[in-house]
Amino acid sequence: MTTTQSSGSRAKSLIATINGPWHQRVLALYMIIVVAHWGEHIAQAVQIWGFGWTAPEARGLLGMPFPWLIQQEWLHYAYALVMLIGLAVLLPGFQGRARTWWRISLIIQVWHHFEHLLLLIQSLTGAHLLGSATPVSIAQLVVPRVELHLFYNAIVFLPMIVAMYLHVRPTRAEAAKMTCRCAPARTAAALAR
Repeated sequence: MTTTQSSGSRAKSLIATINGPWHQRVLALYMIIVVAHWGEHIAQAVQIWGFGWTAPEARGLLGMPFPWLIQQEWLHYAYALVMLIGLAVLLPGFQGRARTWWRISLIIQVWHHFEHLLLLIQSLTGAHLLGSATPVSIAQLVVPRVELHLFYNAIVFLPMIVAMYLHVRPTRAEAAKMTCRCAPARTAAALAR
């Protein structure tokens, strides 16, 4: 067996384990990361629309003690990448209707990731889109950044919630295909029939 084959089979084995016995725990950890990120966006929104701060003053929770953090485009890109990888890696654990909704979230995140990649490239090169003074994404040409990222995070998050709801309430056919223990009573009942 070559190193490539060995690495490939180890990766497949890890993904199978993540979407089998570890699915519930990995999904919970992933959701903690997602909700923490939401907390940052909500704190920033409250700072702007509740306290009347300007967008540069509104730095969320972590940006208040660490102002340099919010200005690092690589941090925003890293989160978008973590979201994309998490959605892709966890997809095989979902079946039927839940998988459809999880896939919708993944597709939207592909675009959101692209927008962050575009911002990162501009930040690293100093060559800004359409001669803008700062890095700007395509959709940001129409919608301000704070509002845009609240929107992006919402349209990625909502299908995830629907997917998880359906995932723990599978039909008999979906439960029979599940390899995880996210809905143990329903999965056991489906397999017993």
